[in-house]
Amino acid sequence: MKINAIVGIVLVSFFMSGCVRYQPSIPDNYTGAIAKIQDSFLAQSKTKIDFYYVSKVNGNKIYNSRFQTLDKNYGRGFSMEPVVLNHDIPAGEPCTITIVARTQYAAPILALMNPVYEIKGDIVFTPMANQEYLVKGRLDDNASFVWIQNIDTKELVGEKIKIEGSSALGHFEK
Repeated sequence: MKINAIVGIVLVSFFMSGCVRYQPSIPDNYTGAIAKIQDSFLAQSKTKIDFYYVSKVNGNKIYNSRFQTLDKNYGRGFSMEPVVLNHDIPAGEPCTITIVARTQYAAPILALMNPVYEIKGDIVFTPMANQEYLVKGRLDDNASFVWIQNIDTKELVGEKIKIEGSSALGHFEK
């Protein structure tokens, strides 16, 4: 009986350690100015969407449009409707934003049979108060890019993150 309890505790601990805990994009005690940064997407079909999103703000993992879309569309089979999130971020101080461009399929079997492209990196910039920014990108076999731009001016924030050639993930990375 004692062995079963120990094995059970070890198994629960193992499975719970894989759970990701998302943080707010702005700390709870933050009282300064804010800016907004919006995820985006390019629907290739009803079953395939390229997402361009914020995955971290100042090192803290945040909930993003790709995960929100997966949650909303769970159980729908080979059909997927994208959801876009808009994140508040601290303004007026340097901020490290981790951005990702990634292919998402409606069903896991499609990801196994087709290429999944991904590129990610950090952009460090000082968001301006009350400004809105957008994560954009492009994914394909020749080159992949992801960047942040000001929504109003279309001006790039920092440099584009790029991979020349294919950014396709291997089977075990998908």
